[in-house]
Amino acid sequence: MYFQHSSDIWSDYPDLAAGVVLATGITREVSVDDQIARFGAIAEARLATSSEAEFPEIQAWRRTFSKMGLKPTQYRCASEALLRRFKKERALPRLHPLIDLCNAISLAFATPVAVFDVARVSEGLEVRYASGQETYLTFSGETENPEPHEVIFADAEGRAHARRWTNRQSGLSAVRDSTAAVLIVAEALHESAATDVQELTTTVADELSGLWPVAPKTAMLSRSAPRLEF
Repeated sequence: MYFQHSSDIWSDYPDLAAGVVLATGITREVSVDDQIARFGAIAEARLATSSEAEFPEIQAWRRTFSKMGLKPTQYRCASEALLRRFKKERALPRLHPLIDLCNAISLAFATPVAVFDVARVSEGLEVRYASGQETYLTFSGETENPEPHEVIFADAEGRAHARRWTNRQSGLSAVRDSTAAVLIVAEALHESAATDVQELTTTVADELSGLWPVAPKTAMLSRSAPRLEF
C-alpha cells in the first residue's frame, strides 16, 4: 500500500508538513483516560489565553480553506471543530480508544489528525484534487460525489475517504471494533509546521507503543519525498 500527496497539492501548498504513523495490532481493550486528561489539559491551557481562531495552526488552515474556495467559518478543519466543541463542553464524545487518543492529541497540537482502517482502503491513499466522479460514503450510509477540484483522500478505486481535505472523513474506512491496522495522518501549514508535525507524529507513535503491543512506523513526507510505501 501507499500514501502520498499529488504533485499538484505540493505545488499549490509548498508549506505543507505531513506526518504518517502506521500500526498493526490495535484493539478496543485499553484505557486512554490518562492520555485524554493530559492532552486535554494542554488544550485547556492554550484556550485560557486565546481563542482557537487565533492559534497559528488554525489560522493557516483557514487561509487554506479560503484558497480552496470554502468559507473557513462554514467548513472548519478537523482540529478547529474539535477545539470549538471541547471549549464549549470541556470534553469530547468517546468513540474508540484510538480515536479518542488521536482526538486528544489533535486538541493539544491544534492540528488535524486522521485515522484510516487500512483494511478498508484499496491499494493506498492519495491526497489530490477530485475529478467529481469519485464516490464518498457518509457515516449515515449515503453516497455522495465530491465537487470537482475538491481536495480528497482517494484510493485506487476512486473512493474518497475524506472530503474537503481535513473537514469530513468517510464512514467507509473509519475505525471500528474490528480495526487492527491503521494509517494515521497529521498535516499542518503554519510557520513551524515541520517541527510541530514531527513532534506530533513521535507523540502518537510513543503513545501507541505504550498502550498496545504494536511497533509503530513513522515517516515525514515532503515535496521531494512525497510517497510512503508500506
